[in-house]
This record gives sequence, structure tokens and C-alpha cells, in this order.
Amino acid sequence: MNPPVSSPAVKVVKSVREQVSAEEWQARVDLAACYRLTAMYGMTEMIANHISCRVPGTTDQFLINPYGMLYEEIDASSLIKVDVEGNTLFNASDYDVNVAGFVIHSAIHMAKHDMDCVAHTHTPAGMAVSAMECGLLPLAQTSMRFLHIAYHDFEGVADNVDERERLVRDLGDNEAMILRNHGLLVVGRTVPAAFNVLFRLERACQVQVMALSCNTRLIYPPQNILEDTYERMLPKPGRAARNGDLAWPALLRKLDRADPSYRN
Repeated sequence: MNPPVSSPAVKVVKSVREQVSAEEWQARVDLAACYRLTAMYGMTEMIANHISCRVPGTTDQFLINPYGMLYEEIDASSLIKVDVEGNTLFNASDYDVNVAGFVIHSAIHMAKHDMDCVAHTHTPAGMAVSAMECGLLPLAQTSMRFLHIAYHDFEGVADNVDERERLVRDLGDNEAMILRNHGLLVVGRTVPAAFNVLFRLERACQVQVMALSCNTRLIYPPQNILEDTYERMLPKPGRAARNGDLAWPALLRKLDRADPSYRN
């Protein structure tokens, strides 16, 4: 079955393009596209979850979704600009920021200045794997990219700022982390990179849930093959396909054909 196509944004926010820098506007467009793509590929939970992007040229400011809008409604102008202390710096929407979203995302943005985008989801497959004691298994090539994925134990609803230090510690230098009994968290140097990781991690979780449901013995490649595949799939300079850069223009074309209003 084909993934659902996002619907046109119904919550119209007046364009803020002339009120922000050209660099921030481009970041807003990319982040809005990421929200729409996440909806298009069925990785949403109504108005919950969040994706953030650092404001270009800053270390303590990021853009995040208004808590009350569906991902398919979000556009470049509706994104809220906040700082890591929780202050709202710019908000053209009628909504506020989700507290749990602020805690999770501010933790990463404060600690990892080389990672500009953070995404967190509650998909059925992601939550299912997050509840498995075995964690994410290397069952397919896509899964092997996450051979050394990080884990963070569940501490309740993530609205306690004290949890930020532990989130950063558990993530370490990884690009992805499973939040036990909760969901998925990924980071990227750019918005395209983060979406690329999120899409592939979600697929890996879907594969695992489907494979385990078959009630048959599973095949695991030798450890040396797993390690070699992992190294070859890591995002590194010059690896456009691994970094998400190669697919991003194609994904934007897909969005533009369906509904270009994310660019508002």
C-alpha cells in the first residue's frame, strides 16, 4: 500500500520570510519539508513528537513545531524559534512549544554543536522495538547501519530538564538512539541527513517487527560482515547517498508535486 499523501496546510500563518535572515528562512523551509515528509511516510502521532533545527549562525537557538499543528499543516512560517533556556524568541503561530519536545531537543542542541537537526518519533514499529529486550537486531542491510545504536532507559514523560544530561550521555557520538519504552531519536548535521537516518531507522524497526512475527528461525550474518557493512554505511564526507544529500532534492520534488505550501 502506498504511504498517505500529506494534505494541504489548513492553518495558514502569514509569511515571515521578510522578518528573518535568508539563512534562517532556508532552514525553515528545509525543516518544514522534513515535517511534511515525516507525515507523508506515516511516521507521525497526531500533534505529538517533534523535529528541530538549529538556527544558522547560533549555538543556542533552534526552530521547532507548534504544539497543536499536525505535521502535514506545518510550513516555514509556523515554526517557533526558541533558545535553550526555554525562551520563545519568535512565534507567528497560535500555539506554544511542547515541554517534552523542548527538554529532549534542547539537550542535544546544547551539547552537540556539530549536529543541527534532531528528530523524535513514536511510530508503532519504533515503540515496539523500544520495548524489546533484544533491542534493534541486524536482520537486514538497512538495520546494519545501526549496529552500534545507542539506548536510553525510560524515565517517564520527558518534561524534566534534569534528564537532559543523561540523554546526551547515552547518545554519545551516535546518530541514532532508541528511547526504551518510548520511541526513536536521531540527529544529523543537516535536516536532510537527519531525515535520512530517521527513514532508515524506521524501516529497520518495521523489518524487525515483521520478521519476528513470522515465528521462524532468523539468519544473522557473521560479526565481521556486520562490522564491515556498518562502516561502509556510515555518513561521511563525499558519501552523498549515505548523508541524505542525494535523495533530498528528489524528496522535495515529491513534496512539491503533492503540496508545495510547506514553503510558505
